[in-house]
Amino acid sequence: MRLALGISPCPNDTFAFHGLLTRAVRVPGLELDFELLDVQALNEAIAARRFHAAKSSSAAALRQGADWIALRAGSALGYGVGPVLLAAPGRAAQLDARGRIPEGARVLCPGDATTANLLYRLFRAGEGHIEQVVFSDILPALQRGEADFGVCIHEGRFTWPSYGLSFVQDLGATWERHANAPLPLGVILGRRDLGLPVLRALDAGLRASLDHARANPDEAFTTMRLYAQELDDEALWKHVELYVNAWTRDLGAEGADALRRLLGCARASGWVAEHAHPLQVLDTEPR
Repeated sequence: MRLALGISPCPNDTFAFHGLLTRAVRVPGLELDFELLDVQALNEAIAARRFHAAKSSSAAALRQGADWIALRAGSALGYGVGPVLLAAPGRAAQLDARGRIPEGARVLCPGDATTANLLYRLFRAGEGHIEQVVFSDILPALQRGEADFGVCIHEGRFTWPSYGLSFVQDLGATWERHANAPLPLGVILGRRDLGLPVLRALDAGLRASLDHARANPDEAFTTMRLYAQELDDEALWKHVELYVNAWTRDLGAEGADALRRLLGCARASGWVAEHAHPLQVLDTEPR
């Protein structure tokens, strides 16, 4: 069976999928064709059912429970990994006495269906004028003063000081305090109509791919460098250290609970319909 898979070019994805991307790891009975896209483009492709499996923002995944199942491997989940709210040079002075962003301020977010956008809406409801742009454009736009504030993800979490920006809020840390749980940023979704045997085989293949990358870091680095040429070596490995952890290998009970908590907040805010089919995490045990 030939499957179309979508992942992001971010180092945590190319590291985890290194074995499968290079075909050093094979999934018996499956041939995998990869396409690498920005996270918001992946969210849109999932909604259009363009892929058989793909990386999804957790916020977007919560809306896809009727047609997709979350795999146990390949997630981005943890503590200290969330998006940060930053201010352009000199713009932090726009915050009012309670630290709120004024109504007319331009706020850049990395895509409507991203977890970063959902967190901003949860914790900064009604603040600023939100505009959606590609995540990699946010830091440069803030540096140039083309926007007032921005929600930055991925490597922006640790590269923002070099842009001369001001820190406003760690939205991920706010989530951790609010939910008493790690932040589920993204998961790998597989289409329900593939059937559980295929989804389990794909899940096991991804776990083997991650194990192969850990055992062969120099080879994995070559793959990461191929897709993230704008990052220096230190930033590449910082990205992996931050976003690839034990939950990337298996969401486990704590990861599944974090997704349920995020769903509860999304429903309470109206971002996900109350009647929406809850997102299921793959059960790897045959019934």
